[in-house]
Amino acid sequence: MRAIQFSKYGGPEVLEMVELEKPKPVGKEVLIEIKAIGVNYADTARREGQYVVPTPLPYVPGAEVAGVITEVGDEVKNVKVGMSVVTLLGTKKSTGYAEYTIADERGLIPIPDGVDFNLAVALPLQGLSAYHIIKSMGRLEEGETVLVHAAAGGVGTIAVQLAKLMGAGKVIATASNDEKLALAKDLGADVLINYTEEGWEQKVLEHTDGNGVDVALEMAGGDIFYKTLACLAPFGRLVVYGVASGQQSKLYPSSLMAKNQSVIGFFLPQMMRKPELYKQSLIELLQYIQSGQLKLQIGGTYPLDQAAKVHELMQGRQTSGKLILVP
Repeated sequence: MRAIQFSKYGGPEVLEMVELEKPKPVGKEVLIEIKAIGVNYADTARREGQYVVPTPLPYVPGAEVAGVITEVGDEVKNVKVGMSVVTLLGTKKSTGYAEYTIADERGLIPIPDGVDFNLAVALPLQGLSAYHIIKSMGRLEEGETVLVHAAAGGVGTIAVQLAKLMGAGKVIATASNDEKLALAKDLGADVLINYTEEGWEQKVLEHTDGNGVDVALEMAGGDIFYKTLACLAPFGRLVVYGVASGQQSKLYPSSLMAKNQSVIGFFLPQMMRKPELYKQSLIELLQYIQSGQLKLQIGGTYPLDQAAKVHELMQGRQTSGKLILVP
């Protein structure tokens, strides 16, 4: 089978098309013929050797796949050949940027009628991240204000909508240009702010009557982290789920005491340790898609052999919405 692999860390150019042996499912595993692959910042961090956990070499990136089960292991009981499924892959035996992959049956979610492979694959990583950042970690309560950075990105476009569906009274969206802010508005954002302009954090405070936001989603790091913390309300929760700028931030815990604030870390693989929580939330997200309550933004679909180009476009902030590879 064809797969995209890197044998050294570096830029998009280290991604190479290779021929690998098609894997064989055993036990509770299934073989999936991949129809769509989600591209994520985690993939670029893996490629650069900057991921949260070590990345062994050589490595085939890709955690999100949707496709059709073509073969099952001898202990599989709950799924069968021919089913269309979506899943998040593990890192030991699985390969995402490929024509086929192995997955554990316990992590498979059937794709509902009316939801195509591209829409389904746009959900697991960004959808589950947005869902659990807001609900499980941010503990959003009815009527609270939510700040969503990079609101035109993969997590952001879903987070804006989910915040509303989960009862937010006001959603403040930031993005880097007018086109991306217009997209956030179309998705339901109440306040639009360009975070490339000086003093954006003051605008956040102005739109909350000086009180600040109750829940903030932060994935840039560096200066953005400090400014986000500055516009957090009393009892506010700032959820950190990435360091896209590559700049780590120093935090003095005692600075949180005056307003009873919290800074919370989120790492999706830890959620995967609770399979029932993972499955329930992904099923709920797929139902939102099926009913039309949640609209996914597909930024583009590309052939598998253009993986390097897709990484370059994404890291250059030249895209919005979900990017998908098709074998």
